[in-house]
Amino acid sequence: MKSKFQGIAGLTAGAGAAMIGSLAFAQERLGQPTPGGLGLQQAASPLKHSAHFFHDIILLPIITVICLFVLGLLIWVVVRYNRKANPVPATWSHNTAIEVAWTLIPVLILMVIAVFSFRLLFDYHNMPKPDLTVKAVGYQWNWGYEYPDQQIPEYISNMLPEDEVAKRGLPRDVFRLAATEPMVVPVNKVVRVQVTAADVIHAFALPAFGLKTDAIPGRLNETWFKAEKVGTYYGQCSELCGVDHAFMPIEIKVVTQAEFDAWVATKAPAATPVAAPDAAAAPAPTPTAAPVAAPAGVAPAAPL
Repeated sequence: MKSKFQGIAGLTAGAGAAMIGSLAFAQERLGQPTPGGLGLQQAASPLKHSAHFFHDIILLPIITVICLFVLGLLIWVVVRYNRKANPVPATWSHNTAIEVAWTLIPVLILMVIAVFSFRLLFDYHNMPKPDLTVKAVGYQWNWGYEYPDQQIPEYISNMLPEDEVAKRGLPRDVFRLAATEPMVVPVNKVVRVQVTAADVIHAFALPAFGLKTDAIPGRLNETWFKAEKVGTYYGQCSELCGVDHAFMPIEIKVVTQAEFDAWVATKAPAATPVAAPDAAAAPAPTPTAAPVAAPAGVAPAAPL
């Protein structure tokens, strides 16, 4: 018996150590999934911080209390009211107080959740004044990005092939997450993302920023984010859109303002120089009118 308890204690300690180790490892991953990680991805934008608060502080405690309460009731009923412990069952079928309680208490719980849920929804729709606008168009099966403010025409972002991931020195974990042409945005700037699609319904989703917006043909949806840290962040299309749905990665590269300006200079179309007017095409001088001769018998006017 003692060895059995020691084995259980060792197993529990090992599981706890593995959990702590996975959490510590998860803290090193930003903007991408963590193998064996627990919980949501690390937040890198104000919206994601609000989503973390709603999930960790509001929902999880309520869910935990309800699950433990229901589990306790089940155990109590099984032990107290089984056939051996209670051979003669009760004959009553209603209890007004209990029925009122199990109606009002869930309503109050839902009202508490609704207050924080609506606040989070308002944060998503109450976009600050944007510093940058990016139009994201979903295709089967890649993304197109356009920067209207910088006059950058649409460019296509495909999944980076596995051999190219190795050539660029990227970890193999980002295969099917890395893209050939990422979206590039400056850090600490409000980015408005206009989302649509050209063929079927897609979804623009990036967990670290708390983004998940449907891309619907013929409709222009809108979301926003403000990246807090320089780095590379990964997401994927999260709406089943066809046979290659799993190969539509979203890569957002957050850089400094100076690096963003340099990138814009490489992407923006060069201005067409205005040709100087040709000398041959110069307008001919206006001919001077010849003096009109005075009629016969009229003396010319004396000069002033």
